Amino acid sequence: MNWISNYVRPKINSLFSRREVPENLWKKCPECGSMLFHRELSDNLNVCTSCDHHMQLTPRERFTALFDGGIFTEVKVPEPVADPLQFRDQKRYPDRLKAAQRATGEHEAMLVAEGEMGRTPVVAAAQDFSFIGGSMSMYVGNAFIAGAERAVKLKRPYIVFSAAGGARMQEGILALMQMPRTTVAIQMLKEAGLPYIVVLTHPTTGGVTASYAMLGDIHIAEPNALIGFAGTRVIEQTIREQLPEGFQRAEYLLDHGMLDRVTHRKKMKEELVSLCRMLMKMEPPVVGDLPAPPSEPELPAPAQPEPSQAAAGDEAAPMEEQKK
Repeated sequence: MNWISNYVRPKINSLFSRREVPENLWKKCPECGSMLFHRELSDNLNVCTSCDHHMQLTPRERFTALFDGGIFTEVKVPEPVADPLQFRDQKRYPDRLKAAQRATGEHEAMLVAEGEMGRTPVVAAAQDFSFIGGSMSMYVGNAFIAGAERAVKLKRPYIVFSAAGGARMQEGILALMQMPRTTVAIQMLKEAGLPYIVVLTHPTTGGVTASYAMLGDIHIAEPNALIGFAGTRVIEQTIREQLPEGFQRAEYLLDHGMLDRVTHRKKMKEELVSLCRMLMKMEPPVVGDLPAPPSEPELPAPAQPEPSQAAAGDEAAPMEEQKK
């Protein structure tokens, strides 16, 4: 080894070597395949700028976009028994939970918060599909009930954003028990005379669809969201018929009376504020909440005749009378 191999070669390699670029700067749209810059995608609320495909949005990102100023307070959720069935498949259930917590930065698959949306006090809950498929667990059931109880206590509307693959199999029958528990919580909201609005996002399937996702006073869905109980392939094999194109998509369900609205993500806040204020019989937002109406253009004042012309007109009048 000499000074050429020790110094010159590393120096040359450093000049011509490719710089490392972070892998998360670009994201590929699963619908059209366009490469989207992460900042542009984030500013557009995870909606593709090319084909308008609505990608998944975490509950924290959703609440930041919906609540005024991105300010909200998390509602405390009672902790259930950890790993009640001592379940183990390829991994132990507690290990799967820890891995999901590290990957998402969240404690569980549902986040409950309270705050103001368009100066309208609300309580909202949202599921995180990236946390074990947003599956319905005992914690999710506790979170849903905690949000409903908070809404009743504060006399506020309750808004739920659903995104799930069904009940969590690692908790077995205890996960399925959350279906009647959440149904009782919804009945509590109805008895209190409070609106319960469900926003179904992609995907909403399984036991979630069979319980609180389809029991709202108003059902709104994001465009092209997959909504159903069983999968298309399972239904086709059961009934032995070919299902129509777009089956179980939001637009198909809207045409067949299963949904009330299909709303773009950018217009979701305005839609929810209008519905909450109408159902709560609240007054329209104050002027400061809405943009000022366009001012009507001022019409030019009619031209005044000049004094000389007015005088000439006054003299001409008697002359015409004399001719008559």
